[in-house]
Amino acid sequence: MEKDNVCIDCYNQIDKVSKVLKLGQAELDILTIPKRILTFSFPVKLDSGEIRYFTGYRVQFNDSRGPTKGGIRFHPEVNLEEIKTLAFLMTLKCAVVNLPYGGAKGGIMVGPKRFSEQELERISRGYIREINGFIGPDIDIPAPDVNTDSKIMAWMLDEYEKLKGRHAPATITGKPIALGGSKARDFSTSMGGAYVLHEFADSFDMKPKKTSVALQGFGNVGMNIARILHEWGYKIVAVSDSKSGIFNKDGLNIKDVINHKQKSGQLSKFKNSKNISNEDLLELKADVLIPAALEDQITKKNASNIKAKLILEMANRPITPEADDILLDKNIFVMPDILANAGGVVVSYFEWVQNSMNFYWSEKEVLDKLKTYMTNAVKELSKVCTDFKCDMRKSLYINAINKVLEAERLRGNLK
Repeated sequence: MEKDNVCIDCYNQIDKVSKVLKLGQAELDILTIPKRILTFSFPVKLDSGEIRYFTGYRVQFNDSRGPTKGGIRFHPEVNLEEIKTLAFLMTLKCAVVNLPYGGAKGGIMVGPKRFSEQELERISRGYIREINGFIGPDIDIPAPDVNTDSKIMAWMLDEYEKLKGRHAPATITGKPIALGGSKARDFSTSMGGAYVLHEFADSFDMKPKKTSVALQGFGNVGMNIARILHEWGYKIVAVSDSKSGIFNKDGLNIKDVINHKQKSGQLSKFKNSKNISNEDLLELKADVLIPAALEDQITKKNASNIKAKLILEMANRPITPEADDILLDKNIFVMPDILANAGGVVVSYFEWVQNSMNFYWSEKEVLDKLKTYMTNAVKELSKVCTDFKCDMRKSLYINAINKVLEAERLRGNLK
């Protein structure tokens, strides 16, 4: 197998559990070699009339449990290794929350802020033209990710349906409600994380009003989980975005913070708060720390300075493997991303189901079902943790990997 096809980072991800599960070479191949990798370039005509070529990726990692599922991100630093790793993590994430899906991920090397809305539409449609033969309701179902949203999903769905000559709303999730999107999809990742935190907080006897929370990242996920936890009575003492952060030891009024950011475009200069950097926020003495920004925020350089009792990973891979070991030694409880931020894919699954039935649910029905999926996953994970006597991340990997390998065995692909 060519080295370029192997997900190098996936070896690092499963290294800690491979001995526990006694994984052979065939099992390791299934868990580190994606089923399909698409790498392509495509031309787009800019508003100036210039033709620009963009590089796109789609990795369909494993489909033993069902059609693959995963987002599409727009970012200038998107690369194939990152997409392979995220597709692998989506495979595990879908297994952890018991969805009938495999994992996929896609991306375009593009800085979206540099292009007009019309140019972004042409980029989105160009991407779908390249992958349309490899996606579909029973093959691979894309969704939003970093720097993509319901508007971009609408363009992508429209392009796909034009190419196929028929309506196919279940091909793409994260759509506007008017095109078959699901109620609660826009804050489902945050709500799922809040359900997970609430489950674990109960086991730690942490009452909302007496629990302080520091939150890094104030995009869609960070803003919504801050809003939800504030409404539930948690004390949000600090929030930050890529430009600035604010802190108040007595708690921030998140509704006012959101209004302030929407009006001013920034978090700084919020009343009754002190400015704080992203680095200092991570090291605050708060009960709960929620990294909801980018990867690799807690590393071996700063892990020893983390003072939170619990960490809820709402971003993908915000803690490096080396930092994980340090946090474990410090008895800091980590709720891993594979479970913590799985609410988005759960409600994407609900959207796919609703599209397939052409029958739609109320927001209450969606949230009730989401809570059931998330709390059941927590209970299942806790049992695995007890059985194998290991930390949460190892338990998640053991649980998910066993489900994927069982499906492969039943298909005859493993002995």
